[in-house]
Formats: sequence, C-alpha cells, structure tokens
Amino acid sequence: MPLPPLPTLELQIVEDLSPREGQGFLRLARHRLRVRRADGSESKPFVYDSVHRPALDAVVVAAHYLENGKRFVFLRSSIRPPATLRPLECRPLPESATLGSLWELPAGLVEPDECRLGAQGLRRSAARELEEETGLSLEPEAMQPMGPANFPSAGVIGERHHFFSVEVDPSRRGTPTEDGSVLEEGALVVAIELSEAMALVRAGAIEDGKTEIALRRLAERLER
Repeated sequence: MPLPPLPTLELQIVEDLSPREGQGFLRLARHRLRVRRADGSESKPFVYDSVHRPALDAVVVAAHYLENGKRFVFLRSSIRPPATLRPLECRPLPESATLGSLWELPAGLVEPDECRLGAQGLRRSAARELEEETGLSLEPEAMQPMGPANFPSAGVIGERHHFFSVEVDPSRRGTPTEDGSVLEEGALVVAIELSEAMALVRAGAIEDGKTEIALRRLAERLER
C-alpha cells in the first residue's frame, strides 16, 4: 500500500535569532518560525533551535572483499564525545563501560568544494575518507552509490548521509592518512565477515546507526 501524499506545509522564517559571535565548528541556528498550511491558515510563531556547520553532509563507505568464499568488510574504531558524555540523568538503561567507543564504517564530512561538484564530489569525498580512515586508496569512480541518502537526525541538523560501497584488494591497504584530528589518532582498522558484522548489529555490539544501515544495504545488494 503506497503512503498517502505528505501534507503541504510551508515553513516561513519570521525572524533569525541565531547568535552572531562565539560560535565554533557547530553553530547554533535559532529561528522564529511559522507554518503556513495548504488551506492558507498559519500557525502561531514559535522558536526552534537547530545545529549547522559549513560541511553539512557526510559519506559512509562499505569497503568489502571476498576471501575463500567469505565476504569481509572493513570497520574502524572511533570515540564519540557526545555519546561518551551522556548525562547520567538521561540514561534510561545502564550503559557499558565502553560507552562512546564505537565500531563504524569509514565515514566523514563532504567538504564545501566537493559539495559543489554534485555526484562526482560525493564520490571524491568517499574515496578521500576511505584512504584517510583505512589506508585503502581508490579512484572516486570506483565508489558505487548504495541507495538514497537519508537524514540521521532531522530534528537537530539538516545533515544527509550518502552511502557507498566499493570492492577492494586488502593486500593493497596502506597506512591511514587520517585528517589530523586527535579523535582519529591510533584507531583500529579491522576486517570481519559481513555475516558476523550483521550478527554484531543484532546483538547491539555495533551501535552506530549509519553503519547498521550501510551494512544492511550491502548485505541486501550482495544477496541479489
């Protein structure tokens, strides 16, 4: 059964209340908004906070290979401060001792110059991030789009995730070039069977949402 048409709503900016100074990598966007409906009626103005940054979208790359009849995929360790620093009063369930340390597929932000190049820029971003985070160097043309982009947290930031897959030769993997940030230093890069990765997703050992989506899409593609 197809979904019904979405309601026709127009979001209008009544006033930009965003702070102009003292902003870092993430920027607070605060607007007074109003919703105009299809029948011409309008909502009361309301204030809405969101987050913005110069590099908004991100790429996610599932790099995989076949060995002895088994499909392997590369994962990378990461530490995510917002997850690590979850306030105690906001934790409905006990957390593990490794809170905030995650296994992820290679991923990263699309730089503004890449964004201006459209689909080719996304492939270039995917190839760059793959080399930075795993040491696998491939041409952008090798990156295969893997389904539509999605919004990971549309209530907070307008970021889209763009998913790619690429088959690689693990013997040609070099040293990750990294991006110079402290959080990328000394990360572990491992290759595990795709079936095992999916089992870890189901068990909650792989907690990163974008990684789960990309692994599921890769598994579905390879099953065809």
